[in-house]
Amino acid sequence: MSDTERPLVIDAKGLKKTYDEAENALCIFENINFQLREGESVSVLGSSGSGKTTLLNILGGLDKASSGQVNLCGTDFSKCSEKVLTKLRNQYLGFVYQFHHLLAEFTALENVAMPLYIAGLSRKKADAKASHMLEMVGLSHRVEHKPSELSGGERQRVAIARALVNEPKCVLMDEPTGNLDETTAKKIQDIMLSLQEKLGTSFVIVTHDTQLAHKMDRVTLMEDGALTELEKA
Repeated sequence: MSDTERPLVIDAKGLKKTYDEAENALCIFENINFQLREGESVSVLGSSGSGKTTLLNILGGLDKASSGQVNLCGTDFSKCSEKVLTKLRNQYLGFVYQFHHLLAEFTALENVAMPLYIAGLSRKKADAKASHMLEMVGLSHRVEHKPSELSGGERQRVAIARALVNEPKCVLMDEPTGNLDETTAKKIQDIMLSLQEKLGTSFVIVTHDTQLAHKMDRVTLMEDGALTELEKA
């Protein structure tokens, strides 16, 4: 199957985002079109304040565009109730942020299994899936450790495992290596690329790291309110 024949996971058209400030409307971006296919990875580069995180949040249904539409696996976000939107996010999407947002009182295994607990999977099945995901990110020896007992890189690996445990179609990442040293960031990069190959998961990664960005299948740049595709280095 060619790249263009693979089903679309995200299809965004004519996105515009403005914020009303007193009498003035601040336009973050407009006329943004974005497509992501199954098993594809796309990076979004851009300076601070360029709107790339806002775009990511709109693609993930965490924020609403001022105009335009986002289709996730064929469903238009704008036509969904919050209840349906939450269900779609849980079913199709995973999220990873610069800061891991792990629950301090729970073990690595419990943190990864949490989305499965919430989805109603039995404790036994949820823990088995979580254990497998922790093994895939190289943390089978850390399943009973709490976040305070893990290094920064290990915590981020737990966050990645948690994002993938529901087998989402796409994982949205906001500066996933931004809070890590260079060596640890490289390990996280390698893990993400390996998981994409093994699981066929699509990734959208907002990053300042040009090295990471150019390891993705496609590289885009958010600048002056527009999103453009760059030639890969």
